Amino acid sequence: MHAPPWEVRSGWTGRPGADGRPGGDWGGERFRPPAMFRLLAPVVISLLVQVPAAIGIAVWTDAGWAAGIGQVLLALAGPVALLAIRRWPGPVVAFVALTALADLLLAPDLGPPYIALAFAIVIAVARGAVVWAASAVVAAWAVAIVLITVMGQPWHPFRAAITTLALAVCFGIGAFVRTRAERVRQYRIEALARRQTAEERERVRIARELHDVIGHALSQINVQASVGLHLMDGDAEQARTALANIKSTSKTALEEVRSVLGAIRTDADAPLTPQAELAELPRLVAGVASPDLDARLDDRLDGDAPGRAAQFAAYRIAQEALTNVVRHADAAHAIVTVARDGDELRLTVDDDGVGPAAASGEGSGLLGMRERAALLGGSVEVGPSPEGGVRIDARLPWTATP
Repeated sequence: MHAPPWEVRSGWTGRPGADGRPGGDWGGERFRPPAMFRLLAPVVISLLVQVPAAIGIAVWTDAGWAAGIGQVLLALAGPVALLAIRRWPGPVVAFVALTALADLLLAPDLGPPYIALAFAIVIAVARGAVVWAASAVVAAWAVAIVLITVMGQPWHPFRAAITTLALAVCFGIGAFVRTRAERVRQYRIEALARRQTAEERERVRIARELHDVIGHALSQINVQASVGLHLMDGDAEQARTALANIKSTSKTALEEVRSVLGAIRTDADAPLTPQAELAELPRLVAGVASPDLDARLDDRLDGDAPGRAAQFAAYRIAQEALTNVVRHADAAHAIVTVARDGDELRLTVDDDGVGPAAASGEGSGLLGMRERAALLGGSVEVGPSPEGGVRIDARLPWTATP
């Protein structure tokens, strides 16, 4: 399929950008004339203005064959040279200025307006050949004034002033076009950087969510499966309970994972599970408990509840901390404590195990906990626990917003 006369090019979409402003996204499509049209339009316009005028003046003044052909060739030379101005803007504007000078000297009183020179100035300045354009045009204009005066056909001062003003306007238009193009280019770069930053933040957020959900679920399933295998022969009822816990944990994890992936796909059929709250902590703590690990919750909030953002972050931090206890601590006891400390929600997870070898390092789990807290203006610290193992100490603003 052939492109329409006005093609659609990569550019502004009108969609809000990463900063929320309309039209911030320059990665889509925008309405823009094709490159061939932008190349040929100045050439065609110049030819339509200059060539018929040159022919008409040559016939009207009875200039003779030689002078008439010369006028027509000069009228043709400038517009044709514009075909190369995008590749060589400096030399082309100098050549067009020279042909305009020759055309002016050949017919100083009745010459057609040399539109090609105006286009050459605008395009050359817009493409950065300011020195070429200024040098060539100023030199040609000075030579024209001197030679016409020497030839005994001085111009009226008003005509000289108007011509000078017209040339200056062409330079101004070229400078405006170049400045605008630079601003558009810079805006595209900034918009792309904002979009890439937003995408990177979203990738980190999704990775953190999946890590917390899947890591915790698999740890629970591993623990419960071990319990089931251990009690399979001696206590069938407890083994059955362990299998039921595996089923419940895997179901919940699948729903959460599908919810996260559905948000990525904007899938209307994906179930949107509500964000976990502190009310879910008893279920979370009970889920990691096993014959080898006594996990309990110490809730000191007395029914007082922080903001939803703080609750969700605290739940995820507790989830990841308990996952680390199960996987690394080799602990017999774990205590999750939630309390209000002034304008902060304080969550601590203590264990009596040996702690991971890199408890103070920057593993993905600890990094994720710190990122969650930092996004709300809080913090997560890792240190020794009064129980003898490791303490995860999270502090979150009570009324934090995402």
